Amino acid sequence: MPMPADIRPESNTAKIEPMNTRKSTAVRPGRLIGIGAILVLLILMFFSTRIFTGSEANQTAPGTFSPQSFAQEKYESEIAPDIVKRATDIATVSQAIGADPAAAAKQYGVVSGTSPAVYSVKVTGIAGAPDANGLVPVKVDGVPADIKVLVQMGPAVNGTAVRDATGKVEYVQFKNQIDYQNVGAELNNQVKKLVLAKVDAKAMEGKTVSVVGAFQLINPAAYIVTPVKVDVTK
Repeated sequence: MPMPADIRPESNTAKIEPMNTRKSTAVRPGRLIGIGAILVLLILMFFSTRIFTGSEANQTAPGTFSPQSFAQEKYESEIAPDIVKRATDIATVSQAIGADPAAAAKQYGVVSGTSPAVYSVKVTGIAGAPDANGLVPVKVDGVPADIKVLVQMGPAVNGTAVRDATGKVEYVQFKNQIDYQNVGAELNNQVKKLVLAKVDAKAMEGKTVSVVGAFQLINPAAYIVTPVKVDVTK
């Protein structure tokens, strides 16, 4: 399984200016949010990396487990519908997290072990331009101004929010960590194939979008939503 808009940037050469020791060294809040969002993306990329066990990893022998087949069977029939059913308005979730993160996780989220809670959410607002990594910012009424809502629109889809959002796909169901991790990657592939392939992210800018998806609360200042449903107002 490819779980806030100025993130996932490509590196640029920056002009280095002489340091003025008399100037304030305070870091702007916007820059902190951007840095935090980048860290979130890197974490999501790490946990969504598909792992192969050897030269035959792409071949499924009779009787062996296939993460791809599991994802194809479960995504449309169980996982995506359950995320839609569980979804709560992201403004409500954000306010609950701000008031009491533990209570919010218990009421609206799904927690697996010691991992951060995963929330199924509805996002409705005005979309901005996608960044170089395919993150589309969405301005949502009711979400605090210091929280960025970002929707993963590909081509890469990172994290395991879709896998973990329902609480029905657990590590104990699988033979090993590799299968569990690869299921997350394959569920993200289903998102790319069945959801993102039908939407032009660049055409979303300036339009009202309605998204249903899931995010893992890794950075409280940047909610990176993996969508299972995207509607764009024409």
